[in-house]
Amino acid sequence: MRAPDFWQERNFISTLLLPAALLYSLGGNLHQRLARPKQVSVPVICIGNLTAGGSGKTPVTASLAQLLREEGKNPHIISRGYGGTTTGPLQVQTGRHTPAEVGDEPLLLARDFPVWVSKDRVAGAEAAIAAGADVLLLDDGFQNPGLYKDLSLIVVDAIRGFSNGRVLPAGPLREPVKTGLSRADAVVLLKPSAKTVINQEVCTTLRGLPAIQAHIEPAPRPAEGATADLNHKAVFAFAGIGYPAKFYTTLEQLGVKLVGNRNFPDHHPYCNADIEQIVKEAQHKGAELILTTEKDAVKLSRLTPPAGAPEIISLPIRAVWDNPGIIKDLLSKATGN
Repeated sequence: MRAPDFWQERNFISTLLLPAALLYSLGGNLHQRLARPKQVSVPVICIGNLTAGGSGKTPVTASLAQLLREEGKNPHIISRGYGGTTTGPLQVQTGRHTPAEVGDEPLLLARDFPVWVSKDRVAGAEAAIAAGADVLLLDDGFQNPGLYKDLSLIVVDAIRGFSNGRVLPAGPLREPVKTGLSRADAVVLLKPSAKTVINQEVCTTLRGLPAIQAHIEPAPRPAEGATADLNHKAVFAFAGIGYPAKFYTTLEQLGVKLVGNRNFPDHHPYCNADIEQIVKEAQHKGAELILTTEKDAVKLSRLTPPAGAPEIISLPIRAVWDNPGIIKDLLSKATGN
C-alpha cells in the first residue's frame, strides 16, 4: 500500500477512524500481554519501527549485519518475507527464489548475508542457528512477541517522525508511540543525507531513550547497468516503497536532475505493462536514464523493457552511522563481547 495523505495530519478523515484505531491498539496490547517470548541460544537483535513501512529498516539491518561480521560474528537475518508466499523456514537463495516467493527485501539482503524467511519467527531462528548463526537480526519483528529480543532498535524517519501520531487506520502507527518506546532499547534516527536537520519534535517524543543518528548515502557497489555519472543525465525515477518522496529527496540531494517520477504502492509486483507505462512517461519527459531503488529492481529482472527504452538502473544505498562507536557499543553489549 501507499501511505494515504491524511496520515500526515489530524484531519476529519483521521478523526473519523479513531474508534477503529482504538480497537487496533487494544488488540495489539492484548497480543503483547498474553505472549510468552521464547529465548534461543544466541543473541537476537530486533530492527523494527512503529510506523507502517517507509522508515528505512532494510539499509539499517544490512549495516548492522556488516558491523557484526567485522567483529567476527556470523549474523543471519530473519524475516517474515512480506509479500511472498513462502511460510518457511527457508534460507533465501538469490539465484533461485523470486520476490513472489520470499518478498523483495529478503531477496535484496540475501545478496550479502544469510537470510531466512519464516512466518514463525522462532522456527526461523532455530533453523538459522542450526545452520551456524551465532547472532540473529530480526528484521521487522518488533510487534511480534514470540521471540525474546536481547536488543530492540526502533528505526524512525528523522524528518517525518511519527506523522500524525495516530494508530492504524487513523494514522501510520502500528501501536501508540509511548507503548512502543517502552519496549525499545534505543532509537535510530535515519536521515536522507548527512546534511539533513532532524525534526526536533521527533526528539521530544523519545522519552530519554538513546537516539543514534544515521544517514543514507550511495553504496560503493556500482549501480547495476550504470554507464555514466548521474549528475550529467536527465533522470526519470520511480519507486514502490512506503514513502517514495524520501527516495526522490535523496536523489535531489545527490545532485540528480529529476525530470519526472512515478509512485507505486509499497512492495508493488511489477509487470510488463508497468514498465511500458514508466518508459512512456520517461520518454515524454526527455529522460536519458530511468532510476529506481534496489528494492524495486529485484522485481524487474524477469521483465522486458520496450525496444529503444532508456536504460533502467538502480541506486544502491547504505546506512552510515554518524557516530559508529555508539551503535558498536550497543551491539557488543547485546552479543556479550
